[in-house]
Amino acid sequence: MQHYPESTLYVVATPIGNLADISLRALHVLQLANVIACEDTRHSQGLLRQYGIEKTLLAVHEHNEAEAAVGVIARLQRGERVAYISDAGTPAVSDPGARLVAAVRAAGLTVMPLPGASSVTTALSAAGISGDSGFIFAGFLPSKAGERDQAVLQLQAEPRAVVILEAPHRIEALAHAMAPLAGRLLTVGRELTKQFEEIATVPASQFPAWLAGSTQRTRGEFVLVVHPAAQALPQDDGRRVLLLLLDQLPLKTAVKLAADITGAARNELYDMALKRKQALDLDAPGGADA
Repeated sequence: MQHYPESTLYVVATPIGNLADISLRALHVLQLANVIACEDTRHSQGLLRQYGIEKTLLAVHEHNEAEAAVGVIARLQRGERVAYISDAGTPAVSDPGARLVAAVRAAGLTVMPLPGASSVTTALSAAGISGDSGFIFAGFLPSKAGERDQAVLQLQAEPRAVVILEAPHRIEALAHAMAPLAGRLLTVGRELTKQFEEIATVPASQFPAWLAGSTQRTRGEFVLVVHPAAQALPQDDGRRVLLLLLDQLPLKTAVKLAADITGAARNELYDMALKRKQALDLDAPGGADA
């Protein structure tokens, strides 16, 4: 069983929507802490009351994080246990907390993470993407149109999966800005773990139309997973698939399917198929005289 030492900052993940997604460990530490630092005291007070927890709350958010860290460090040095929570999910990923954690570590004090709900991993787990290629977390793209367009162009050159967060009032603008990613699939997670959760996978080019399909679809918080770029298989794989298909299908059909399956150039596959056909004709009885 893990101990919960004093003079430690506990970074505690909280639900991203469904209150049942809190961990038993998180509840134990939140009860054990001398004080709870949080992104928004009013929001966190309501959340904690759902679990019957009443604690002194300290506001530690993006506008006061550096200054508030000094007070947290002073408490830790007095031997207190301090828990830190963001408004939802795992702190210090896209929410405040990173500067607090860095300051506490720089002071030579202990930081203990308590894993739990995360919109990033939740969306990835529903996207059906192989972990072999990895992924990057882009967070929120710039809100200004020009900067956002430039960020999307940079993502176009990224072959790995990309996770993007977006707020409802900017989702339509982002959908149109993603036009350069037209060749990629996109898994859209809206209101994850909440009552009106919606998850869909569509071509990125169809994302604006998907949003327009229902007035509800522009509401709630969004997590978008841009699928990895499709990669052409080596030419040897194209040849191997082509030969298998030629045994069962007409030449043109086999070439088309082999190109679609492997990404190999259709004209090269067609040339291979013709040469194979010519070789077979020559080997057939009487082929040389034909």
